[in-house]
Amino acid sequence: MSYDVDVVVAGGGPVGLMLACELRLGGVSVVVLERLAEMDPTIKAGALNTPSVEALYRRGLLPALQRAQEENLERYAAFMRQRLPEGGPAKAPPRFAGHFAGIMLSGDRLDPSDPELTGHGPADLVGMVNQQQLEELLALRAAELGVEVRRGVELTGLEADADGVTVMTGDGRIRGRWLAGCDGGRSTVRKLAGFDFPGTGPEITAYQAMVEMEGSQALGAGWQATPTGVYAHGPMPGRVLTVEFGGAPADRDAPVTADELQASIRNVSGVDAVVTGVRTATRFTDNARQATTYRLGRVLLAGDAAHVHSPFGGQGLNLGLGDAMNLGWKLAATVRGRAPEGLLDTYTAERHPIGAWVLDWTRAQIALMRPDPHARALREVVAQLAETVTGTTYFVKKISGVWQRYDLPGDHRLIGGSAPDLGLADGSRLADHLHDGRALLLDPAGELRAAAGGYGDRLKVVTGALPDRPELAGLLVRPDGAVAWAADAGRADPGALEAALRAWLGAPAS
Repeated sequence: MSYDVDVVVAGGGPVGLMLACELRLGGVSVVVLERLAEMDPTIKAGALNTPSVEALYRRGLLPALQRAQEENLERYAAFMRQRLPEGGPAKAPPRFAGHFAGIMLSGDRLDPSDPELTGHGPADLVGMVNQQQLEELLALRAAELGVEVRRGVELTGLEADADGVTVMTGDGRIRGRWLAGCDGGRSTVRKLAGFDFPGTGPEITAYQAMVEMEGSQALGAGWQATPTGVYAHGPMPGRVLTVEFGGAPADRDAPVTADELQASIRNVSGVDAVVTGVRTATRFTDNARQATTYRLGRVLLAGDAAHVHSPFGGQGLNLGLGDAMNLGWKLAATVRGRAPEGLLDTYTAERHPIGAWVLDWTRAQIALMRPDPHARALREVVAQLAETVTGTTYFVKKISGVWQRYDLPGDHRLIGGSAPDLGLADGSRLADHLHDGRALLLDPAGELRAAAGGYGDRLKVVTGALPDRPELAGLLVRPDGAVAWAADAGRADPGALEAALRAWLGAPAS
């Protein structure tokens, strides 16, 4: 049977583009279908967490992230200048470390000795990058890798069989071996393919916008809880977010007007602000649902197509990027006939529990945002806990994603977690050796190469001392950055390494 392409990716946002880039690194052909002719300018996610930055760092994109963050820090500085009384002295705000249900977390209260907060290298220093900046960056990366992106082309139908998927679009049919739905919370792919999508219904109407506004000086900076809801002002000039508990909006698709935003700001804040212009605005709710599986035959889901929830805590974009990293190399290996038995099934097995956690994390925040007396009493208790070093450290570890691990075989403390940003004796770092999307074996003493023979371009072997971790005898890192095998000096078992290589990369060439 003939195919037009190996993989069709529906959706050209950050998750779809990230997946497409990973597939191209894996050596397969891919076409991305995006219904919008231009990038959506609507205000969306505003930050990346540690796993997301690590993933991009490992693909050589850290300098671009750093430049994007610098632009946003300049905007933040402009917002803070607007808040100063004329001629007043500048006062440095507490080091922002995130929020839980609008309860601000100070980086000055973090426990610097917590092992989960160390070893991430420059990924710890980057995060203030918004969704549009990331999408622009990934679009350039996709073009460099030869990804075909068809904008203004919408998927309207699909026919899946045991050998592939035929996709219908306004530009005709496309036959692919696989279809990946990265087409958002109202995913056409998910609906047409028949994925179950259970969860909980909405109870809020919320807005996020960039506006021109008179009277904004009377609004509190940052997150504020009021008798009628919750709102946030800043950290960029004109950015405002409101949360009201009157149920879901009557029409989520209607354009957000200045009058509608103004009424919500006044209702929640009690400030008679006047919205004179709307640069970008979105209306959202807290519908929380998750597909029971991320794969049905030759159709897969990633990002919001697989799970939807409120954006509080900045988990959505990052969850989707994690899906793309996990799925990309596994699907590429499957297409190329190199995947060991069951490899693609580990995608749902590894990512579904993290998605379920995110849904509950956002539900808990909705409970603490409610304006009723019981919720506000509980909010006060949680706020007091968040003011402790232990409390702040707990919340920040969860929000930043450093807690995330996969349940992989082996008892070494590094197995299943994100690989630490190790420095090598030649001055390079672990991330420098992951740019091409291959698995990596660090072999400090040169004693493991025989066990890793036969994998050709599936595996990169790097020898040389590890000054940062001299106790390590070896480290096997999957293409997505997860540690698949590790051993300390004197305890390296070549048989265990060979088993891990077969489990993730398949059988070696004879």
